[in-house]
Formats: sequence, structure tokens, C-alpha cells
Amino acid sequence: MATNRPVEVRELFGELVPASGDAKWFVVYVKPNRAKKLAEYAFRNGIHYFLPLKDSIRVYGNRKIKFTKPLFPGYIFIKCNPKERQKLIISGHIVKFLNVDNENELLFSLKQINFGRERGVNFSAHKYIRKGMRVEIVSGALKGMKGFVEESEKLDKVILQVDILRQAVSVSVTPEQIKILEG
Repeated sequence: MATNRPVEVRELFGELVPASGDAKWFVVYVKPNRAKKLAEYAFRNGIHYFLPLKDSIRVYGNRKIKFTKPLFPGYIFIKCNPKERQKLIISGHIVKFLNVDNENELLFSLKQINFGRERGVNFSAHKYIRKGMRVEIVSGALKGMKGFVEESEKLDKVILQVDILRQAVSVSVTPEQIKILEG
């Protein structure tokens, strides 16, 4: 019997470290509304993953329900070996595996998002930008994170990009919290 109970999962199972041996990091494109189910399946099978989530609130009549949903709908980041990959395919949740050309670049982006989530930052989806001013956050909970600003005249939002997905998230900042990086 199906229930309407939302799937609750950990955002990170394992560590955001380079893969070793025959394991690799993959970006996994999943069927609609299956990212959390695949994370639950991976957890039960001991397969490491990162599924960044964002908080969401729905109002039903006079009730407010808080829940989480994937920050990048349709995607989950998984570190697995060929045997584990086969086990994941059997789950029926996956559309395809996207190979990661630059694992260090991917892990850098994911670590920044995880760093913010651990500090209670609620990211919102943002359009991916190719060009922009590179900045570092120098104060507050996100101190040390690096990203881009959308406009040089209006330094109020820092954008963190996940290049392999061609997607980004943004976080609100004040101009005093950021330092412009050269290059």
C-alpha cells in the first residue's frame, strides 16, 4: 500500500573525497522525482552519494508543511565501482550516468555546497552564468567560499556553480561580506 509520506534521506553518505581503486564519481540523471528514492536505495546498499537538498514549505489550508527537495532536480552525485553501478541500474530509478571529466573540480563545487548546507544555508536555484566577477566570502557562516556575482554594480548574491550540470545555486550576501578576486 502506497503512502504519501515523503522520503527522508541524508544529504551526504560517505565523504566528498576523490574515488580510489576502480570506483569513480558520477553524476546520475534519474527519472522524475526519483533522486531521493535512489539516495535511499544507495544508502541501504552502502553506496556513497551526495544529494544536496533545499528546504521548501507548502501550505495546505491552514497548515504549513516543511520538507526538503533536491537542489538540482533529477540529479544525484554517486561514487561507485562497476559492481555497485550495476546494482544501482537494477533499482529502476536511473536514466543515465554522466561521466565526470574533472573529479577535483566537481568535488570542489560539491564541498562548497555541502559546507553551506552544514551551516544551515538554504540555497535557491539560479541560472548558470559563464562570465562574471569571481569573489570570496570573507565573513559570516560561508566564510572562505568562492563563487561569482551576477552583476558588478549589485553585489548582493553569490553564485556557486556546478559546471558538469550547467546549473548553479545562489546565496544572499551583503557587499561587506565579499572580496573580489582577481582573474
